[in-house]
Amino acid sequence: MHKLAVLLSLALVSSLGWSQQPPAAPERQQIAWQAQDSNTDAQLRGISAVSDKVAWASGAKGTILRTIDGGKKWLQSEIVGADNLDFRDIQAFDQNTAFVLSIGPGDASRIYKTADGGRIWQLQFTNRDPKAFYDCFAFWDSTHGIALSDSVDGKFPLISTSDGATWNPVAVKKMPAALPNEGAFAASGTCVATFGKNDVWFATGGPAARVFHSADRGVTWTVAETPVIHGAATQGIFSLAFWSAKDGIAIGGDYKEPSKASGNTAITHDGGKNWKLIESGPHGYRSGVAVVGGNLPHLVAVGTSGADDSSDLGQTWNHADDGNYNAVSFAGQVGWAVGPAGHIAWISRAPNAHDSK
Repeated sequence: MHKLAVLLSLALVSSLGWSQQPPAAPERQQIAWQAQDSNTDAQLRGISAVSDKVAWASGAKGTILRTIDGGKKWLQSEIVGADNLDFRDIQAFDQNTAFVLSIGPGDASRIYKTADGGRIWQLQFTNRDPKAFYDCFAFWDSTHGIALSDSVDGKFPLISTSDGATWNPVAVKKMPAALPNEGAFAASGTCVATFGKNDVWFATGGPAARVFHSADRGVTWTVAETPVIHGAATQGIFSLAFWSAKDGIAIGGDYKEPSKASGNTAITHDGGKNWKLIESGPHGYRSGVAVVGGNLPHLVAVGTSGADDSSDLGQTWNHADDGNYNAVSFAGQVGWAVGPAGHIAWISRAPNAHDSK
């Protein structure tokens, strides 16, 4: 929501019908963290890991970064005329192809794409509704994606692309109404998540912490309440991640109380119809969560008071790092986290990965 996004910038911004019991946790495998030089002091908000070598990052002051060597070098890419834009979300598909979303009221919300490694960026979408404020986007593949705005007149505007080149309003047939002052958080570009070919979810905050779900790429929607803390404008769900069409996590809290650990994490095992609060969740407010690849998915969550990881699908969490982060992304077992003042950390669960850096 635009009020929440502005506040974030100023601040550094029941029962659950379990389909099955989560598998027993394996012996915990230590995740390695290593700081990297981003060559910028910008507030970084977006990160998209493509492989163990390729990743793209984005943030304030029109900042876009790319690495093709695992983070040994991060090089800046410039979009002409975008120096004042705040790029909160980025999605890359290879070392040449990436989309980036800027947030803000009216025409400050834009989407650009590059197909040549960032040398040329094409403006694909400019928001013309002064009431709309686009927070995040997500993709099913390189040509199909969806972007979410804060609510306008009781509805959540959505746009989508089916060709990777043009964006148009989603022809929504059914969606529950937005509550007064309910919106999404543009904290990490992960307030919306996709899985498979058709499923998409988005999360809200403020008066409620709800998760909306569509199984047909945004045409029809249902909504579910979650037990994540809410009520104040600074509270709610900040990030979503799914490792199957049924299993996912909603994470957040209260960004004004970054060390408060209660009420910040919920898990679903039925595609988002029901959510169960995790009592022993991450150690504070978390704005981003990502799934680490492997036979049994591992989770990493980051926020302004540090980072945590879970080796049992979110049931228990271990404090992993004390850094100040906004967003996190993984490709397989290697990923990156980004934060204020150009902070970037390389992360790996791969055995002996540190030896190869």
